[in-house]
Amino acid sequence: MSADTAPEVQVENQLIRFTHEVPVDQEKAVKTLSGKRSGEFVLVQLDVPRAMIIIDQIGRIIVHGTKRIQIARAAAKEILLRMGRSDAGLSSETGTLQASFKFPQELTFDGIEDALYPTEVSRDVRLDCVRINDTRHGIELLIWPNGKAVALGATHANLVAMSAVHWGAKLKSANLFIAASSGE
Repeated sequence: MSADTAPEVQVENQLIRFTHEVPVDQEKAVKTLSGKRSGEFVLVQLDVPRAMIIIDQIGRIIVHGTKRIQIARAAAKEILLRMGRSDAGLSSETGTLQASFKFPQELTFDGIEDALYPTEVSRDVRLDCVRINDTRHGIELLIWPNGKAVALGATHANLVAMSAVHWGAKLKSANLFIAASSGE
């Protein structure tokens, strides 16, 4: 892959919210499913399918930790069945996803803020990465010196790929990619 072609994007997590015609009772979820209260939410960890279930204050089921809607639907169905309810009348809406990709070369962050000005670029010392607020694609990119990138808040994997191409071209034109060594 060159800096101006789309990388392979790996979806790591997709948030999906399910609404049932009869809202899920949080207290019953705590008692029946051994759910744990966390503020206004009830959390339930499922092993099969593997997912974190969040039941919000109005009885919607939010599935976290899955990559595909079919798996998320199976998790929501499992919750309802364990509570003695049918999954008939269950509707869904997708939320943001988290995805990752890798640029073809390592990067230097020296002068990145100036090179990408006026873009919102900040260094995250705690994670040892650079954060780019990609308003064009509506996502936040975290980029590491080894070329690994994580996209947060994306609505589709294709947007992540378009963002990767866009920022890959900008990083290339700013000479921020480190040329691969020719070996010994």
